[in-house]
Amino acid sequence: MGAQETRDGHLVELKDVRKSFGTNLVLDGIDLTVMRGEAIVIAGPSGSGKSTMLRCVNALETIDSGEITFDGRSVSTAGKSIYKLRAEIGMVFQSFNLFPHKTVLDNITLGPVEIKDVSKGEARKRAEKLLERVGIPEKANALPNDLSGGQQQRVAIARALAMEPKLMLFDEPTSALDPEMIREVLDVMRDLAKGGMTMLVVTHEMGFAREVCDQVVFIDDGKIVEQAPPDEFFNHTKSERAKDFVDKIIHH
Repeated sequence: MGAQETRDGHLVELKDVRKSFGTNLVLDGIDLTVMRGEAIVIAGPSGSGKSTMLRCVNALETIDSGEITFDGRSVSTAGKSIYKLRAEIGMVFQSFNLFPHKTVLDNITLGPVEIKDVSKGEARKRAEKLLERVGIPEKANALPNDLSGGQQQRVAIARALAMEPKLMLFDEPTSALDPEMIREVLDVMRDLAKGGMTMLVVTHEMGFAREVCDQVVFIDDGKIVEQAPPDEFFNHTKSERAKDFVDKIIHH
């Protein structure tokens, strides 16, 4: 960490990012700055490019043009060092992607031991603390399939946190869950945001957006149509598209 990077409040920056799948332009000149400690919710209709944008931030998708930087380093030109970068970015998907034959504890300790050379004992201690933090310490020796969906997603969050990331990406983390499990996952995310974790969250949970996040970024047709603090976004939307969206979701 150079002095300049430490002082610099930006953690992630997207400049004029474009991405197509074949002839389908999915991201059409995205500009976004994410400050350290900021929680941003990315909202918008299905197919608007939200998930693709998230996946470009940790280079799970490549971009066609523009630039993405993370912590002062270019993501698009990272080459082999992308693995090092990615180790600093936690990602939580819709599906939990846990190893089914490994215990919860093993799922959480694997990354730190294999990728960050943390000792097994240290990784275990950290994993136990994280299980406390996500509210399921008693599940350490369970297998993923013995857990509810909400519990599995909380393990997935703990696993991402075990790498001590600088940034957490959430791609519709509650959309595969039954309604009664959504709350328990959002509670963990709320605590993370309050603790100062930098977060980019693609979600339809507008209550969460309203209560927890610093900015709502509304994407439609691959463009950022509107960006504002939640209060402003929900009460004084400027664009028709965002207004329609808010009306639909809130009076759903």
